Amino acid sequence: MSKPVLGAALSIKSIPAHRDWLLDRQRDLEIQDFFRADLLDSDWRSTAGEIKQMLSGHTGRLGIHGPFWGFKIDSHDPMIRQAVTKRLLQGLEAAEFLGATQMVIHSPFTTWDHNNLDLYPDNRANIVERVKATLAEVIARAENIGCEIVIENIEDKDPRDRVRLARALESGKVRVSLDTGHANYAHISTGAPPVDYYVETAGDMLTHVHLQDTDGFADRHWAPGEGNIPWVALFRALGRLNSNPRLILELRNHDDVRKGAAHLAALGLAE
Repeated sequence: MSKPVLGAALSIKSIPAHRDWLLDRQRDLEIQDFFRADLLDSDWRSTAGEIKQMLSGHTGRLGIHGPFWGFKIDSHDPMIRQAVTKRLLQGLEAAEFLGATQMVIHSPFTTWDHNNLDLYPDNRANIVERVKATLAEVIARAENIGCEIVIENIEDKDPRDRVRLARALESGKVRVSLDTGHANYAHISTGAPPVDYYVETAGDMLTHVHLQDTDGFADRHWAPGEGNIPWVALFRALGRLNSNPRLILELRNHDDVRKGAAHLAALGLAE
């Protein structure tokens, strides 16, 4: 049985060092330049054009990390929602220019929400409505350009929350992402389930995974093998999916990508 092929999250600065590794198996790539507001508000097309040249010959699946700094997708304030919509549309514009078919955005659910959402009967429905108000135009654009939006867990303590949210948005172009380090933080620091439960809960709604290791205390973005994530259990759960999620090594130090990939390969989990 073939093993999954790993990809990576890289930037314009780190792509050249990993270009041969990406091309040798046509690995999936997530570009991490276009969540920056300063870039989106300047000459981002020049940066995107340089990246396209760097990726000549790359036929793996391409995605971007969408904007996320400084906002949430469930803001109560209509003016803020307008700003968030604009930012995410800027992200999709960059994705379209690059030919990317996936954009990562962040889940709105907080640890506070886990303890307080059910305090009032309408809270959960209201979150969905606020997210719909923010993302309606974004989802329509994503559908039009063939770019899937995946909602990544951040503080999510109950892995079912963002899966229900993604389904409630009623689009074939909205799915969920799993960040293994965020899940491990939530498990160890806030009492959430272990990381493989996040996979089982999402099932084939899961089409993107950030692979990073942590100690369960902070968002380390270490290479696999440096923390305490149970990789065997995680990949066993991933192996039961039919959705073929992109498996993206998202490390703080991009120089560690091949080391992290080698650790997972040595465990017999991936290539």
